Amino acid sequence: MTAPLHGTHPSGTGHALPDTQQGMRRRNLARVLHAVRAEGPLSRAAVASHIGLTRAAVSTLVDELIRQGLLEELGPGRPGRVGRPGSALALSGHGPAGIGAEIGVDHLAVCAVDLRGTVRARAVRHLANRGRSPEPVIKELTALVRHVVAEAEQEGLWPAGLAVAVPGLVARDGRTVVRAPNLDWHDTDLAALPPKGLPLTVDNEANFGALAELWLGTGTPRDFLHVSAEIGIGAAVIVDGQLLRGTRGFAGELGHVPVQPDGPSCACGGRGCLEQYAGMEAVLRAAGLASGEDVVGLLAQRAEEGDEAVRQALRDAGAALGIALTGAVNLLDPETVVLGGALAGLSPWLLPSLETELTGRTTGPACPVTVSGLGPEGPLLGAAHSVVRAVLDDPASVAERS
Repeated sequence: MTAPLHGTHPSGTGHALPDTQQGMRRRNLARVLHAVRAEGPLSRAAVASHIGLTRAAVSTLVDELIRQGLLEELGPGRPGRVGRPGSALALSGHGPAGIGAEIGVDHLAVCAVDLRGTVRARAVRHLANRGRSPEPVIKELTALVRHVVAEAEQEGLWPAGLAVAVPGLVARDGRTVVRAPNLDWHDTDLAALPPKGLPLTVDNEANFGALAELWLGTGTPRDFLHVSAEIGIGAAVIVDGQLLRGTRGFAGELGHVPVQPDGPSCACGGRGCLEQYAGMEAVLRAAGLASGEDVVGLLAQRAEEGDEAVRQALRDAGAALGIALTGAVNLLDPETVVLGGALAGLSPWLLPSLETELTGRTTGPACPVTVSGLGPEGPLLGAAHSVVRAVLDDPASVAERS
């Protein structure tokens, strides 16, 4: 497996590197890293075979990547090969790390992921952010980021960038939250969030959740519709391995698709939106339960115990979700629909009614619905891994910043 010959924006939008000698060197550095990531540990000779360059050329590239702290030598390569074994190369466990953060309606979370994809530090605070002004939330998240960065540095890592998942629309500048109805934020610039000199990317939580599914999911296709839920409901579309953003970057707002035009008012200003029937607060209201810290755990426990009010609320939510998904499936014809976030934990009770509506309303063959193994961790992991992917796609940029 060889790497793509282009760089990738941290949130999934590819951009071509210049077709010059310098651009070719940068692409080849990325190809070496991606080969080791996908197939490693590998010797220099094995890397050369995988990407189709000479051993001498690969050796020069490898030496540069080792100097940058992106690769490390583990010792003799894999046994069973003809000839003298070379040193096995692996992605560094003591180099750059991706810092991911999430601003949720009821929590803040930060993690650090190394180049190998291992979470090396993590911090979570449970608190109600709805209705709070952005400034104290940003201040508290900044403190969590600094804490996680300090822990990562104790592990021999250094932060390559910060990516923040938010429950709202994000401008093309990658830092401004245009609108987050469930936080009641408007035109909020998060540029002051990262420590000085740390590159920042802000994106919608559903986008990061979908990218995490693409990069970390088992057997996930390259064309799918990803749906996730917290207080609200978000969706993201992956087409041929790329995130579909739309003209303004706002694609995927499934939670504000009306399923009952004359239904209850929504925080977005509309009426009868899907969130009013399948969001976590809506399900709790329908089940007659109060909101708490572990909403999904509470609903799942009650449903397992046979609480008919909870089961009916989940059946109704699944039906509403199926109706909303019908339009997206008919329009986009994805290979599959993936349920992530809180929906994954409640899938045993959501899926039957969801699939009934989806199957009965789609024009083509039934679109399969699968459940993400990442669950509510998807947006946070997607954010951190987006920074790691940016390093792997253009390792020369790391040297330029350092």
